[in-house]
Amino acid sequence: METKLTSVLERGVEKIYPSKDVLLERMKKGQALRLYQGFDPTAPTLHIGHMAGLRKLRQFQALGHHVIFLVGDFTAMIGDPSNKSATRVKLSRQEVQKNLHSFKDQAARILDFDDPKNPVEIVFNASWLSKLTFEELLDLASHFTVQQLIERDMYQERIRQGRPIAFSEFFYPLMQGYDSVALDVDLEIGGTDQTFNMLAGRTLSKACKNKEKFVLSIKLLASTDGKKMGKTEGNMIAMDERPTDIYGKVMSLSDGFLPLLIELLTDFDIEETIDDPLMWKKKAALDIVRQIHGKEAAASAQQEFERVYQERGVPSTEEMITFSKKTMVALDLVASVPGMSRSEARRLIDQGGITYNGAGVTSSDQQLEIGGILRVGKHRAFQTKIS
Repeated sequence: METKLTSVLERGVEKIYPSKDVLLERMKKGQALRLYQGFDPTAPTLHIGHMAGLRKLRQFQALGHHVIFLVGDFTAMIGDPSNKSATRVKLSRQEVQKNLHSFKDQAARILDFDDPKNPVEIVFNASWLSKLTFEELLDLASHFTVQQLIERDMYQERIRQGRPIAFSEFFYPLMQGYDSVALDVDLEIGGTDQTFNMLAGRTLSKACKNKEKFVLSIKLLASTDGKKMGKTEGNMIAMDERPTDIYGKVMSLSDGFLPLLIELLTDFDIEETIDDPLMWKKKAALDIVRQIHGKEAAASAQQEFERVYQERGVPSTEEMITFSKKTMVALDLVASVPGMSRSEARRLIDQGGITYNGAGVTSSDQQLEIGGILRVGKHRAFQTKIS
């Protein structure tokens, strides 16, 4: 049991506050912890970066601890400033409500909300944050200094560049920190980019409840050269995408993502040497799709990938995109690929990552006739057809 506990506290974990040893001793006593991770619905989908945290929550659930899946429907309206070089666009309550529509369904692919003995609890932080009085907010703010907030790297960078810092951004760590107080938790989990916000919750738990809250930060999914996964980099893999798309996108990642991909998103032995990157990437892609969509869907996605890219076949009808027009500009055509944003489509075209009927697409304005094979990157292909 101690080996299992140690694995949960080490694999994919960057750091534990106050320390791993203290948390391990607490868990060895057999007392169930209350723990949570928050997910802000700033977009309608969770992605495989979130999956790392969901898997860690699932490991704690399997050990009998009480896991809380927190939807940050209030904090999403503020916008987390962590690692942002500019103020985030404020979302309306209606936009947030629209985004969180399928959050639970996506999370349920990893977490068990229906376990008869130990179900994961889902909560929404607007239920307490929207009720805070101004007097209560002033009291929370009194536990932090301006120096603590302004010294964060992204604020210092904005000051150097003359970019604005919205006063509302300072409220975000206070609001996330108060989640820990409202939920009366023993432990919070989150990515390393959330460390400051999670530690704010540790401060408030001590001040408001005289409680020692643990913080567990998880490594961010990135390549060995420091390239992160996300919308900005154009390599985000959403959990609600089709099995074939998820498989193909994993295969499109650079080999530098493999070490953390295996450590964070699989249960494979991370001590093994990755001497055959293609084999390991296929194993990882298969396992990731299996966790999200099931064993049969994963096997089918792998077969489709091998048929299209190793046997040079034409994509199946599942990979068909239909249009009403006879011709389209390249940007519109590529942006029609499931899960593709216009910015990502433009980037791929500019970088030479798009071919159509065997020819490279060199301009976003290039006119293309519908009725051919669109290849996106190295490992995704679609057949276009007029409806």
